[in-house]
Amino acid sequence: MTIHHWHDASCLEGVETLNETKIALATRDGMPRRDFLRNSMMLAVPMVVGGYALPALAYSPPVRSHGSATRNVKDYGALGNGVHDDTAAFQAAINSLPSSGGTIYVPTGTYMIDAVKSIRLRSYNHLSMSSGAILKAKATSASKYNVIYVHKVHDVEISGGRIIGDRDRHNGTTGEWGHGIFVRGSKRVTVRDVHISRCWGDGVSIGAAVIWEAPDIYSEDVVISNIVATGNRRQGMSIGRSKYVKVYDSEFSNSSGTKPECGIDIEPDSGGSASNIHIENCLIRSNRKYGILIYKNAKYVTLYRNTIERNNSCGAVTVGCYSVKIISNTIRYNGATGIYVQDGTNVCRIASNTSYGNYANLSIINRTDFTLTGWSSKIERDILRKNYSNLTIATNYYK
Repeated sequence: MTIHHWHDASCLEGVETLNETKIALATRDGMPRRDFLRNSMMLAVPMVVGGYALPALAYSPPVRSHGSATRNVKDYGALGNGVHDDTAAFQAAINSLPSSGGTIYVPTGTYMIDAVKSIRLRSYNHLSMSSGAILKAKATSASKYNVIYVHKVHDVEISGGRIIGDRDRHNGTTGEWGHGIFVRGSKRVTVRDVHISRCWGDGVSIGAAVIWEAPDIYSEDVVISNIVATGNRRQGMSIGRSKYVKVYDSEFSNSSGTKPECGIDIEPDSGGSASNIHIENCLIRSNRKYGILIYKNAKYVTLYRNTIERNNSCGAVTVGCYSVKIISNTIRYNGATGIYVQDGTNVCRIASNTSYGNYANLSIINRTDFTLTGWSSKIERDILRKNYSNLTIATNYYK
């Protein structure tokens, strides 16, 4: 991950953080599948914006192939008492599965996990956590960790429960790579119905596996659905070298602590790419920097029907990327410009979005509602452009 030194004057590097509504962690015991996100989103929306009609949940995530075997981590020595190190018990349960894989069940409890060692999933593996299960990272001084590590495997599903990082108890000061879930060089992975918070780095990170003297292995066909990633130190989610990543019905909020501090950062490592990324029906809000950054060598990225609001700087930023569609989103009350297209962006379409209250760090202006096709200076709070090619600004709605 590149550490950037931001110099965008329009995005107000030095501004103070907006007053943010703290998001209560919705209690999920007894809730039907996916209802917890709707409750969390309702808590997250401040009253100042008036009535907030949540869109219908958009997507049913794929179930990944796995065998019929089932293991309960408590049968392998996990206590779930919030004190005992349960890492080895989880791994023993996973390792006991046959080659056809199966389900690892995690009942209600608080399981202390040595995230430096990680819970390492296998192919054809479903980690199924009850709504009352919490995986809590043990305090460490390590600059890198992953509570759950999905490395060079395939057909994996992670569902339910909560993951809590150690950022409030971290013993070191360096590094930015302490992740809740790290998907690396893996295929056909679904992460759903999980609440991830307080990680030293990202809630979720998706990237490639480095292979000695051979091409790196990109992650491919990764689905993120109905998760909440909030209060993490670097990003809610980073999407690095990968292809065919879908993100639906999720929240990425309150990232702060080390740059880039975005809700979602699509940023492949130098020389690589992130392609065919689709983000739909998500709430991206109250992050210290941008709501979403689409950075160099990202291509074929679609943002559709998301709400991008109250981020301390810009709502959505594109830099050096190719073929981006920003369609039918609500982009409001961001501290700086709603959408900033800049520095080598090539082929970008902005259409059917609703935009208002942006550049809130200067002041919020009241204006009569209007629609506009194209760009004019009266929407510079909503859309800015610099050093771009093939930009289409179709009809959008402004309030």
